[in-house]
Amino acid sequence: MYCMNNRRNCRSHAGNPKRRGFTLVEIMVVVVIIGLLAALVMPRIMGQSDQARRTAAAVQIRELEQTLDLYYLDNGFYPTTEQGLEALITKPASTPEPTNYRAGGYIRKMPVDPWGRPYGYRSPGENGDFDLFSYGADGREGGEGKNADIVSWQE
Repeated sequence: MYCMNNRRNCRSHAGNPKRRGFTLVEIMVVVVIIGLLAALVMPRIMGQSDQARRTAAAVQIRELEQTLDLYYLDNGFYPTTEQGLEALITKPASTPEPTNYRAGGYIRKMPVDPWGRPYGYRSPGENGDFDLFSYGADGREGGEGKNADIVSWQE
């Protein structure tokens, strides 16, 4: 806008021989540098997503444990394996039937693990009153690293 209103002070760059663009070599150097930086940074970022999913699963298991404890405080027992975690959403009709079940249930919606699968539940559990678990990234029992199980009894 300044050049349009005050033409005396406006310099035109058109036809200026000193003004030039980037050479192909300069552009290639920049692309190589960006590629090297990406090669160094990406593995670190990618490894963090697996750990973040494992942490999210452990947090959800803790929340489900607390909800199951509320169920126990109200009813004097945990839902059976057959009743499953669905007993936290709707009142079970099978025995043992809860007598002090909260109106509206204990949670609105059952969470799935960060890999999109339902959490496992056993009651009575092999490791306590109940067992809550996710089979990790591979969806199979056991495994190591990102495929290792996330369980309630080892936290």
